Amino acid sequence: MFYISSIVFGLALGAMCIGLFISLKIFNFPDITTDGSYTLGASITAVGIVLGWPLPVVFLCALVAGGISGVMTGLLHTKLKMNNLLSGILVMTGLYSVNLAILGRSNVPLSSDHKTIADYFTWTTSPVWNEFIALAIIIILLAYLLFWLLKTDFGLAMRATGSQPSMAIMNGISVNKYTVLGLALANGLVAVSGFLVVQLQGFADINMGIGIVIIGLGSVMIGETFSTLFGTKSILIRLMWVILGSIAFRMILSLALTLGIDPVWLKLITAIMVIALVGLPVVASPIRKSLKQRK
Repeated sequence: MFYISSIVFGLALGAMCIGLFISLKIFNFPDITTDGSYTLGASITAVGIVLGWPLPVVFLCALVAGGISGVMTGLLHTKLKMNNLLSGILVMTGLYSVNLAILGRSNVPLSSDHKTIADYFTWTTSPVWNEFIALAIIIILLAYLLFWLLKTDFGLAMRATGSQPSMAIMNGISVNKYTVLGLALANGLVAVSGFLVVQLQGFADINMGIGIVIIGLGSVMIGETFSTLFGTKSILIRLMWVILGSIAFRMILSLALTLGIDPVWLKLITAIMVIALVGLPVVASPIRKSLKQRK
C-alpha cells in the first residue's frame, strides 16, 4: 500500500505537471509562479472545506484563483516586458502573503469529519484504492479535456504563439493575449493539484509549495524523455507520459526511502536519478545511429 499511496500522490501532482507542460512545452516559459499558485489552491481548499463549502465550489475557487495568478505573471511579462523568470518570481513572492492571509496561520488541518473527493468514490472498502480510482478518473479527464482544447482554434492559436510567435503575429494572432491566457490555464491546473493534494494529506501548509516547481519540471522532462524514446507525436499520449513521469518521480522517492537511504542524501539521489532519465535519449541517440550504420 506504500507504493499505491505514492502512485496516488503522483496522480494528484499530475495536474500540476499538465499545467507545467503548457507553460514549458507550449510557450517555452519556465513558470516559477507554480510554487505560489500550488499553495494558493491548497490554501483555498483547506479553508473552504473547514468552512463547509461544497466541494465543487471549492474546486472552482481554487481553479479561478490559480488562473488569476497566471494572468498576473503573464501581464508582468507581456505588458511590463519583464523576464519570464523574474515575473514568475515576483508573483510567487507576492502569493506567499496572500496564502498566509487566506490560511490565517501557517498550517490548517482537516479533520476526519470533513468530506473529501475520495468520499464520493466508495467503490471499494479500501480508502487508498478509492483515492486511486478518484484521482485516476480526474487526471485522465483533465488530460483529455486539454487535448481536446489544444485541437480547437483557441488551442491551435496557443500552440502557434508558443512555437512560431512571428508567424502567429502575421496571421493576426495576439501573442500577448494568448500568452496570458495560456499561463492562466497552466496555473489554474497547478492550483487544482494543490486542491487534490490537500485532501490526500489532510492539511495545507504555507511552505508546502516550496520547490514544487522542481518536481513538476522534473516530471515533465521524464515524461518527455519517454515520449522521445518511443517516438510519441500525439499530444494526448505525450500528456499521458507526463502523468506517468509524475508517478515515476514519486516512485523514485519511495524507492529511495525503501532502500533506507539517509534523508540527508534524498534530494541528491533524486536529482541524480532524474538526470539519468532525462539524459537517456542523448546517450541512446548515438547508439541507435551506430546500430543503424552496422545494419
